[in-house]
Amino acid sequence: MSAHENDETPDDAKPHRRWRKTRITVGILIAVVLVVAAIGAITPWPSAMVIRAVFTKGGDATAAEMDKHVPDTELTETLDVSYGDDGTDTTMDVFRPASATDPLPTVVWIHGGAWISGSKENVDPYMRILAAEGYTTIAVNYTIGPEGTYPTAVGQLNQALEYIDANAEDLGVDASQIVLAGDSAGSQLASQMATIMTNPDYAEIMSIDPALDADQLVATVLNCGVYDLAALAALSGIEGWGLKSAMWAYAGDRTWAEGATGSTMSTIGWVTADFPTTYISGGNGDGLTWLQSIPMAQRLEALGVDVTTLFWPAAHEPALPHEYQFHLDMPDAQTALQKTLDFLDAHTTQP
Repeated sequence: MSAHENDETPDDAKPHRRWRKTRITVGILIAVVLVVAAIGAITPWPSAMVIRAVFTKGGDATAAEMDKHVPDTELTETLDVSYGDDGTDTTMDVFRPASATDPLPTVVWIHGGAWISGSKENVDPYMRILAAEGYTTIAVNYTIGPEGTYPTAVGQLNQALEYIDANAEDLGVDASQIVLAGDSAGSQLASQMATIMTNPDYAEIMSIDPALDADQLVATVLNCGVYDLAALAALSGIEGWGLKSAMWAYAGDRTWAEGATGSTMSTIGWVTADFPTTYISGGNGDGLTWLQSIPMAQRLEALGVDVTTLFWPAAHEPALPHEYQFHLDMPDAQTALQKTLDFLDAHTTQP
């Protein structure tokens, strides 16, 4: 006889048995959730890893989308150049036209990823696109959180700029024409590095000896960034949870908004009239545009800084998401790319 035929459990008892199994399963799930929640209350690691997984998938897809738009221009590519002693974290990728014989104006790009994800490879296709227009472009890695905590990345990026300046000839860099650029968290870091180079009081607060003189920095390009951490701390909902979790992981301190981390990362309060001419943009469907990018543009304009903006009406369709400028299948992203190239052309001089 089969096992089924040997089952002498009365039919009216079977639902009760299934109910007991379901109750046990639900109990286990609740216990797991409670354990995860308890761990998440004392460490940012679980949340950071979830966010990183989501961002990594999105970053890979966006890079693949950009790849389709890289022109056929022959480039010289020097990958994984080491600028420090922290392995992959302190490497950079360098691109320039293969036909170039002279040093070129240089765009140094800091990748985004909410300070806890991303890599230089995410922006390499965009660097190839810009390089094809006659620039040396450099995508820079740095240590993300929670593996490294603030201000580790800031010190590394200053070290990267020091390396670029010291090795300008070998890299094909015109060290008198450097543009600092970034997207999302990388835009915050780019604004922070530019503030270090142009505000001595801020550099002293950060305990950093600026790698570049202010006159070497000719412009900044800031896309979809964060410049006011108090506004970030006030966010609610899933977006607020994600950004606050990322900041806890990056800062190494759950109370990041209340001390030096939140203050010094908030470059909107540290920029001066000496901040370089700036291109700043954000999509109308990105809440950070309204909370961060537009107020930063207004602050710079109030200081007398030359600012080029690309913002879109609130009702613009399609609503443009965070990091819209990389979605080059979209006509509006192509508009942003052309405006970026026009900005670079207006503020640099090619040989």
